[in-house]
Amino acid sequence: MNNSDITILLIEDDTFLLNMYVDKFEIEGFQVHAADDGEKGAKMALEKNPDIILLDIMLPKLDGFGVLEKLKSDAKTKDIPVILLTNLSQKEDVDRGIALGANDYLIKSHFMPSDVVAKIKKILGDDSRDGNEKIKEGVDNENV
Repeated sequence: MNNSDITILLIEDDTFLLNMYVDKFEIEGFQVHAADDGEKGAKMALEKNPDIILLDIMLPKLDGFGVLEKLKSDAKTKDIPVILLTNLSQKEDVDRGIALGANDYLIKSHFMPSDVVAKIKKILGDDSRDGNEKIKEGVDNENV
């Protein structure tokens, strides 16, 4: 799959991080849509039908877990791979995200934007819309 054929939905309320990731993804040639709160993100997922979603957990209006529950309970969005990109690194948060259907759980402080791009390519290259590769890379082992 060519990067220009990939649409990413980024749901992140931190303006600096949102802009940084949008810029990085656009430089890589991806099509990017962004939302700065959970309600907008859930609505945009239905409207834009992205190939993959990067989802923060600590969001205004509807947290990332709530967004993930909505996405996975809707026939139109349930098969879209979701990467949780967050600073929450407690084992309970990781386990909850994976249990709700996230394909991966990345701790922001452990990954550079180029690492996130590599994860996106790996997940989409593995055709994760049909499978559910669930890995917990980047989680601080002291908290797991």
